[in-house]
Amino acid sequence: MPIILQVIICSLIGGIFSLIGGILLTFHKKANKIASYATPFAAGALLAAAFIDLLPEAIETTSDHSLVLLFTLLGLTAFFLLETFIQWFHCHAHQKTSHHKNENLKPVVPLLILGDTLHNAIDGAAIAGAFLISPASGIIITIAIAAHEIPQEIGDFAVMIHYGISRRRTIIINLLSALAATISAVLFYLLGNQLSQFLPILLGFVAGFFIYIAATDIIPTIHQDPIRRSRNIKSLWLLIGVVVVSLTIYSLHQISHQEEAVPNYQNTTQASS
Repeated sequence: MPIILQVIICSLIGGIFSLIGGILLTFHKKANKIASYATPFAAGALLAAAFIDLLPEAIETTSDHSLVLLFTLLGLTAFFLLETFIQWFHCHAHQKTSHHKNENLKPVVPLLILGDTLHNAIDGAAIAGAFLISPASGIIITIAIAAHEIPQEIGDFAVMIHYGISRRRTIIINLLSALAATISAVLFYLLGNQLSQFLPILLGFVAGFFIYIAATDIIPTIHQDPIRRSRNIKSLWLLIGVVVVSLTIYSLHQISHQEEAVPNYQNTTQASS
């Protein structure tokens, strides 16, 4: 299968599949409880993808290791500033809504759509960047992104419905937003082949993004859970996420290395004969 087709399929899985999961769980009576355990799993998946796949691959593709770490830091910082900016708008919007209850003010919804579309576009670029390394890395990053996106889609659906957007319109909006991942993935993959020297920078930046989401958005919610049993279960799910994705990374890379070794062996045999 051509790599570009794999990129399209995985970006659709990372975007639309997580959207379908969000839709199903939103209509489920225990959606919040399921999401509360799916989110720690996503944190473990993101951390494993960042530290065991993205950063090692980025370091292998350049001799300037400090450059990779610099852009990891920049990625973490950039998404902190972006989230701070978005939260400021959210607070500002809530204040306006509380002072003008009779007016149809929904500034939170356009901001949410914009932020979600940007987030999906970054996810698509991450998937494409991983495929520029190897199909195995592409599959791993797709798994990590899908695990993170499903709980997030539940939150997006809840906010939109809370602000009076119909379920049908919410589904359509999120579907169009999810397609940003595929568009971004295809464009970045086509450009990435020509700009491969920037691949370590992208991988470091995306690793910083993954670390930020897991360490600042998800893990603190585990510590803040007032119920000890619930904290322990969530912590266990985080560890499961780390183990599952780590084993997946190892297995897929082993398969990838074996597939690369077979053509080399055949070429050597043909040359000797």
